Amino acid sequence: MDILSLLRMIGALGVVLGILAGGLWIVRRYEIRLPQTFLSGLVRQGAPRRMELVERLALDPRRSVALIRKDGREHMLLIAPEGLLVLEGDKDHA
Repeated sequence: MDILSLLRMIGALGVVLGILAGGLWIVRRYEIRLPQTFLSGLVRQGAPRRMELVERLALDPRRSVALIRKDGREHMLLIAPEGLLVLEGDKDHA
């Protein structure tokens, strides 16, 4: 293998890795998600789900707020390395 082929191969690898890194940046920057219709085809068919994640908002790299729905009731949770805190919802309902 001559030096020109090696440089061409390394350059092509750099271009491919650059495209992948750029795509990952775009997905994270604009919070692109797959459509629910596409995701529903991947889930097993059977009993209806009792719990779903309605929305999640990142506050910083380690903490986020999540809004979940369980049995028709919505609960807002703070998720952090220190633990989980119920911000809003039925605290006495198990």
